[in-house]
Amino acid sequence: MLTNLIMNKKTPAVVLILVFIFSSVALAGTIVGSAHDFRGYLWNESGEICKPCHTPHNTKPLPAPLWNHEMSIATYTMYDSPTMDADVSSQPSGISKICLSCHDGTVALENYGDITSGTIYLFGENLIGTDLRNDHPISFVYDDSLAIKDGELYDPSTKLSGLVGSSGTIHDDMLFQGKMECSSCHDVHNTRAAPGTKLLVKDNSGSSLCLTCHDK
Repeated sequence: MLTNLIMNKKTPAVVLILVFIFSSVALAGTIVGSAHDFRGYLWNESGEICKPCHTPHNTKPLPAPLWNHEMSIATYTMYDSPTMDADVSSQPSGISKICLSCHDGTVALENYGDITSGTIYLFGENLIGTDLRNDHPISFVYDDSLAIKDGELYDPSTKLSGLVGSSGTIHDDMLFQGKMECSSCHDVHNTRAAPGTKLLVKDNSGSSLCLTCHDK
């Protein structure tokens, strides 16, 4: 329909303008046009959005659907603090390691599929590195026991997440196998990320995202 309207020379200009406006709205809330829309990057020879991360065939044996990107084998320095009640002694688990396969800077962006000789790496503000001590802790179990022990965390099994369009709890919407991971706060596919944020699942104005879990 959109193509027919555009190709029809008799279509009024105002109609075309409205079509493009509402088409743009329809694309909002998708990976198209987001930070993870990889079309147009020179390192992405496939020219596809999804292929640097996912593939329908010959996938890698990882806990993510149809994973296609080479994984990092780095050892990470994890967040720790004298006041930390969660067990953060373990290395990042599968879901967060998937994010780190690009963001730790040890694996080239174009190392997906059968490519292992890439030379282009993330840099600047998108580079997290392997020292995670200055980042929010990840890959730790967040449950009612931790909430009670900490005293300043909500019970994730009863506290509603408050995410747009959901009536689920923190556990339902934000945890992965009961753990806090990178994707607890970042919506990598931009399905409901807050506009104008770095793919945050909720706008953090007034620390709203932080206060989803932290009882302050």
